Amino acid sequence: MGEFTGKTAFISGASRGIGLAIAVRLAAEGAAVAFIAKTAEPHPALPGTVYTAAAEIEAAGGRALAIVGDIRSDEQVQAAVEQTVSEFGGVDFVVNNASAIDLSPTEHLPMKRYDLMQDVNARGTFLVSKACIPYLRAARRQGRDAHILTLSPPLDLRARWFGANLGYAIAKYGMSMCTLGLAAELADEGIAANSLWPRTIIATAAVQNLLGGDEAMARARRPEILADAAYEILRRPSTECTGNFFIDDEVLAEAGTTDLSAYSYGDESGLQGDIFLGGWLGEE
Repeated sequence: MGEFTGKTAFISGASRGIGLAIAVRLAAEGAAVAFIAKTAEPHPALPGTVYTAAAEIEAAGGRALAIVGDIRSDEQVQAAVEQTVSEFGGVDFVVNNASAIDLSPTEHLPMKRYDLMQDVNARGTFLVSKACIPYLRAARRQGRDAHILTLSPPLDLRARWFGANLGYAIAKYGMSMCTLGLAAELADEGIAANSLWPRTIIATAAVQNLLGGDEAMARARRPEILADAAYEILRRPSTECTGNFFIDDEVLAEAGTTDLSAYSYGDESGLQGDIFLGGWLGEE
């Protein structure tokens, strides 16, 4: 019996990386985990499928519902949420993890890639949250905490964050604006909306393929740091914890974990800061 036994999480994009790490962490606390993702068949550059992810979730101690779908589709998202409620009885936690990335400068960013980022990141977060609100409200009526947690950076409108990767920045900050708006909109109902973001780059396929291969992966932390931070946020009372833009190491420090060496692949002094928070660790 874990802390989240009897609770259900609905996660977008949990076939691999951060989303899968969060799913496994919640499952280890007894949660049932439903997730929607596109990868039904193995991809040469992207490890894992919805089926391998479901197996990891169940091995961790939770129940899994793998749903093949695209969060750009209104119908598929609504059907996935309804299937989750039919299977597990409700939704307590929503984790908006699915994200598309292209760091090309404006002149070289194809509009097809720009549209993909806006549709998956900002619109997808809005859509998944919207579809789950009635069931989060039902959880509150039953006296349970209800959380929306979005993997997006703190809102900071300084030009430096837009100048380097304008298309991607607009998409990620769109997710953060969903947090800001939902927190205000749902506050009176006790439904929490928060964002979580890493201090450093995280070892994911995106970092491997887009940010520098093995060298970048060596300067990254493991996805489990975000999973542990997500767990700490979701265990807080939803009536008391909303509208926050959390950073992973700060959440863990509040929970009493200050030695983060277990999340690194090597020397922590070589960690690279996330692109929305700074260059090298410690840089302002």
